[in-house]
Amino acid sequence: MAVTESAPAVPPAARTQTRTPDGTSDAPGTGAHDPTVRGAPDRGTPDQGGGGYEGILRRQSLRESAARTYARSLPIVPVRARGLTIEGADGRRYLDCLSGAGTLALGHNHPVVLEAIKKVLDSGAPLHVLDLATPVKDAFTSELFATLPGELADNARVQFCGPAGTDAVEAALKLVRTATGRSGLLAFTGAYHGMTAGALAASGGATDVRVTRLPYPQDYRCPFGVGGARGAELAAHWTQSLLDDPKSGVAAPAGMIVEAVQGEGGVIPAPDDWMRRMRRITADRSIPLVVDEVQTGVGRTGAFWAVEHSGVVPDVMVLSKAIGGSLPLAVIVYRSELDAWEPGAHAGTFRGNQLAMAAGTATLAYVRENKLAERAGILGDRILGRLRGLAAAHPCVGDVRGRGLMIGVELVDPDAAGPDDLVPPASSALALAVQQECLARGLIVELGGRHSAVVRLLPPLTLTDEQATAVLDRFADALAAAERAHIPQSPASRRATAPATAAPGPSH
Repeated sequence: MAVTESAPAVPPAARTQTRTPDGTSDAPGTGAHDPTVRGAPDRGTPDQGGGGYEGILRRQSLRESAARTYARSLPIVPVRARGLTIEGADGRRYLDCLSGAGTLALGHNHPVVLEAIKKVLDSGAPLHVLDLATPVKDAFTSELFATLPGELADNARVQFCGPAGTDAVEAALKLVRTATGRSGLLAFTGAYHGMTAGALAASGGATDVRVTRLPYPQDYRCPFGVGGARGAELAAHWTQSLLDDPKSGVAAPAGMIVEAVQGEGGVIPAPDDWMRRMRRITADRSIPLVVDEVQTGVGRTGAFWAVEHSGVVPDVMVLSKAIGGSLPLAVIVYRSELDAWEPGAHAGTFRGNQLAMAAGTATLAYVRENKLAERAGILGDRILGRLRGLAAAHPCVGDVRGRGLMIGVELVDPDAAGPDDLVPPASSALALAVQQECLARGLIVELGGRHSAVVRLLPPLTLTDEQATAVLDRFADALAAAERAHIPQSPASRRATAPATAAPGPSH
């Protein structure tokens, strides 16, 4: 079975095809040893007419804003995609472990998603309905509520927002402020909640700070220098002390917003005990708890919703990305007691996206019925084990962490640590080099973390064992190449790297 998958638009060639567990077609001869994947990028013939992929890239750089992001580090022009595989305009195939920043729970163009979209298109149903009731919306809402924590689903309201997750964050902040009559907000260091003004103010990179910032626990770079359960306890104690100290300068806030796994912050899972402590702290003080599940939801972390690992039931859940089945959709779900809005208090012209609701219903149902969350947890543990084997032989790997198929590898400069440093400094240059070496080997990965030094893996939940092995092999090869090119050969960094690329991991 091949690890790359043929794209739906490619005419069937005279070769045998098999079916993968995710329902897509595999074409033999396009696997890990395909020269169009393993070698350096094939730039093809000169783009003399300006109509080929090089012309497209050139025009993008001339026409699009300086705010573009992924296009800078991933100079490819996708033209077809299926499952884990993207095919570029230059004919190369890539294993996509970015998955639309976690949007593609089932990978690209999954058959159940395409069929759901086609069914709506063929039915003649309206595609734009504002917030009117439709059978498509009713089906989506019913499926969504079937996946929610029972205590919330039994007493919940849903607000359909603008199509991006950041608008759902804005809606959640507006909701709790309206319901409580308070304006303050509690958020966490390292957080990322979106790019609109209110969401940015609650994110870790805010410069105009109007939000009370609390310590988010982490083992590797613990803000208290101790890590583990003790570090999480200190973070919780700090939060409680701040809220109860009449001289802290923090008035009773409208809400607390938290990620159960910080994604852009560097793939940092919140300890379950700490999450439960945040729930008790907020509940005891009548502070609504808002959990941002935009990237962690729909099975990504090994539970359908990441907050379920801790058993916490929040007051508000912010949902987007995978709930639209690859199309734009965002909602908040919240306890009915908070529903203090007047009509029109939050709106959005495209909040009635029928195609996204149909695709989302199909995706939610497929993940639920096929137990893909459980599968993500099992496969994620295997991948983490293999990566930790690499870390033992590569001093540039500072930490490997994650939950389910939301995985991060933090890269460091092992020879630059000062006498007072508890861990080596992060190396954004090395992370970028690893990303580029991965791309040269046909593997698409994302960077994140405080210093963009964390290589992130967000493969689809339909990832097969064979594909996981191919991803890890390519990553190991890219890591070794980047390490050789960017780290001086000091005694610490001369640990054998060649054996590490073949380090045995858990069996697939």
